[in-house]
Amino acid sequence: MSKYETKIDKQIGLFLREMTECESITACFQCIFRAIADAAVFADLDRRILMSNPSLTTVFGYQDGELLGRKTKILYADPDQFDQQGRLRYNRFAREQLQPYEMEYRRKDGTVFLSETVGSVVRDNRGNRIGFLGLIRDITQRKQHEKDLEKALAEIQSYKVQLEQETACLQDEIKHACNYDKIIGSSNALQYVLFKIDQIAATDTSVVILGETGTGKELIARAIHKNSPRKDRPLIKINCAALPADLIESELFGHERGAFTGAHARRAGRFEIANGATLFLDEIGELPLDLQVKLLRVLQEGEFERVGSSKTIKVNVRIIAATNRDLEKDVLDGRFRQDLWYRLNVFPITAPPLRDRLDDIEQLAVHFTRQLARQQGKTITNISPKVLATLRHYPWPGNIRELENVIERAVINSLGPDLHLADTLRGAPLPSVPTAFKSLREMEKEYILQVLEHTNWKVSGKNSAAEILQMDRSTLRARMKKLGIRKP
Repeated sequence: MSKYETKIDKQIGLFLREMTECESITACFQCIFRAIADAAVFADLDRRILMSNPSLTTVFGYQDGELLGRKTKILYADPDQFDQQGRLRYNRFAREQLQPYEMEYRRKDGTVFLSETVGSVVRDNRGNRIGFLGLIRDITQRKQHEKDLEKALAEIQSYKVQLEQETACLQDEIKHACNYDKIIGSSNALQYVLFKIDQIAATDTSVVILGETGTGKELIARAIHKNSPRKDRPLIKINCAALPADLIESELFGHERGAFTGAHARRAGRFEIANGATLFLDEIGELPLDLQVKLLRVLQEGEFERVGSSKTIKVNVRIIAATNRDLEKDVLDGRFRQDLWYRLNVFPITAPPLRDRLDDIEQLAVHFTRQLARQQGKTITNISPKVLATLRHYPWPGNIRELENVIERAVINSLGPDLHLADTLRGAPLPSVPTAFKSLREMEKEYILQVLEHTNWKVSGKNSAAEILQMDRSTLRARMKKLGIRKP
């Protein structure tokens, strides 16, 4: 044994004898000290280590006895701060402040870990300070668990907010389901719309629905969504014309607490709620130009930031837009961004006005009569040929919405089983209606021919007819053969 080790042993013995008057108690204390699960260290007033338990050598990676006589500075993560931190700890110990504190230490291999440390001044039987006792507990895993728990709680809160928002959207869906069961009609104009819905529904392609007010653009959007792979999620809707310009951004993208006056809590926007679902942007033509830029970014990159936040949020949202405006004219007039119009106008669908669906008026009238009579507790079973003729010869500037309002007033006005109109429907003479319509087969053939001519009869590959029609090339060739389409 070296002279240095002999000197250390003598210091430890003196140190322990100063602590107790009885050697048997000293031996008992040594046993307890070595059995402590946390890393424990005794140091003198110069902060030289006089004793350490097995847990300390295990935690720090040193051999038994390797730390004896060395200053506790060797255990600090940042030894340069040892003197400053040591003075702070010394003053705290001197005031007998035993509250645990967090501190970073460094193992022998250089790895740093976070600990919870508690220390105390050791006094002799005369009350004089003779050293320090420190207990060090590695809390790295505990802190990681706390972070994981905080992250999980944040995710739960996020899901809670999203669930509340989706619940509100589902209630809106139920309300609409009660008013609109399905698309009613069998006219050729409507059948062509249904054909286009079948073409596009299964894809994630953006759709823009064009048409006059009251033509049922929202019904078309719902039909596309309900026939898509996203049908198990609600269709999230926002009317771009129903909100002030300064609120639309918050509705679309959400906001952080304190982002503006009245923002008392963080709120998820419609894009965030619609993640994995479909977002229906009604009256897209009313969207302000500055927000059109942000909408374009979401369409191109699938990301945005909440109002008042710099954190980027990634989303996977399918966009269906609708408008009664002439967006091509708005682009020329500078009221709508050309790049956004091109991004939305991938697959346009035009909702035909009611005056072009005269064959559907009877079915629509019967549907609305039954539905509204049931709501009002009436039984109306008959619509006379005269009433139907009146309905057919009116130009319907308000389209289906106007027809529904006329039928509702008629139901209120009717007392028996016959429907009596409450409105005097007078309008400009309707243009002559052709007596012969094209079949769905003929319309499909004509449409495929138009696409083929547009692509110079390129059936497959990039920018081909199969790509535009979103059909497999073999399927397209089979349809061409069935419809008798041949290259001239």
